[in-house]
Amino acid sequence: MTRFDTVLVANRGEIALRIIRACRGAGLRSAAAYSAGDRGAPWLDAADDAICIGGAPSRDSYLNIPALLLAAETVGAGAVHPGYGFLSENAAFAEAVEQAGLVFIGPTPASIRTMGDKIAAKRAMIEAGVPCVPGPDEPLPDDAETIARIAAEIGYPVIVKAVGGGGGRGMRVVASAEALAEAVAITRSEAGRAFGRSDLYMEKFLQTPRHVEIQVLCDTHGNAIWLGERDCSMQRRHQKVVEEAPAPGIAPDVLRDVGERCVEACRRIGYRGAGTFEFLYEDGAFYFIEMNTRVQVEHPVTEMVTGIDIVREQIRIAQGEVLTVAQADVASRGYAIECRINAEDPFTFVPSPGRITALSLPGGPGLRVDTHIRAGYTVPSHYDSLIAKVIAHGATREQAIARMTSALAELRIEGIATNAPLCTAIMQEEGFRAGGADIHHLEHWLAARAAEGSDAGR
Repeated sequence: MTRFDTVLVANRGEIALRIIRACRGAGLRSAAAYSAGDRGAPWLDAADDAICIGGAPSRDSYLNIPALLLAAETVGAGAVHPGYGFLSENAAFAEAVEQAGLVFIGPTPASIRTMGDKIAAKRAMIEAGVPCVPGPDEPLPDDAETIARIAAEIGYPVIVKAVGGGGGRGMRVVASAEALAEAVAITRSEAGRAFGRSDLYMEKFLQTPRHVEIQVLCDTHGNAIWLGERDCSMQRRHQKVVEEAPAPGIAPDVLRDVGERCVEACRRIGYRGAGTFEFLYEDGAFYFIEMNTRVQVEHPVTEMVTGIDIVREQIRIAQGEVLTVAQADVASRGYAIECRINAEDPFTFVPSPGRITALSLPGGPGLRVDTHIRAGYTVPSHYDSLIAKVIAHGATREQAIARMTSALAELRIEGIATNAPLCTAIMQEEGFRAGGADIHHLEHWLAARAAEGSDAGR
């Protein structure tokens, strides 16, 4: 068993509060690392200790590895939880934490490196029998003729991606041979600037896929389980807006097969902790695209349908304990939907930092709100605009949608703009209500809505 009694929370906002609560439930002390821009923030009150790690810009605080390690030493932490974003998938950070004699609540540095390298990850998935998007499991060469031949063999359209990319960045769709050379050159340049390496790879571009992901948990005793799937297809510019579990209309035997293959892949690479395999799903087939080696923003929908506390399991695994459930114990009950509430205009998406003058959160059967905000809190401009997650659970998908619609009507956040009206509109949108919309559906709907508004104004 790995003993520690204090966890440094190396993150901010709603996920920081989520981790702090999980620590409290586990009988552990929590210490919140915060930036000068988050001084006086609401989640700091919930922690047993709090320590400022630098200035408001992320590079001076939440991305500052030496400052975080010094903070852990100062508060006497024995473990570090990175949450999501920031350094959560940074192998160098995980390695530095372990070299400092602390426990990193997440995968090993080796697993993070493997799965963070898209080529290495694809190769590992192929070896484990996980279905992958058609395309070679090696970086593109520099030779233009060879690149053109690879694209022709795959068949247009293709997508060129940065090996070290993620979060929807470092990728470009190429529809024809004539556009290939320029797309490769631009993406290579962008990748070098954004990720510190210019290596690219190429895959078949699937035109109308859904985004479906598989949640896994693995302990250090050889146990690995999958907790079902989530549909995250309601996206704008590769950023998720609404997520749900289970994914509508996918055959259980197909899901079971891909879930078992994900678990086998975890065993092969010696994975530990929570992780998510992301897939494109089209015409009844799954295609692996990447693995997120951390807890996901949308983990609550899986918690709502399975009853399993994923963050608590992360902590238990880090303590060297055995998973509390076996695969046979995992069952999905009902449906859950999550809406991400961002501080932004609901239809222009312009960020809206500022002071929240009034706040009223929804309640009732089957509802959960994960948020760090309160009346009087000022949403800073330095960080991601996510300020809350509203999760609704129901016995049926229709009931979950109805409860979400009611919750959004009850939600009141004044002083700033939020995307809650967009989420309300999505709940009533015909394609979403039917289930099974593809990843382009929301953007097409938004474009059509904007065009109708423009025509009406003439």
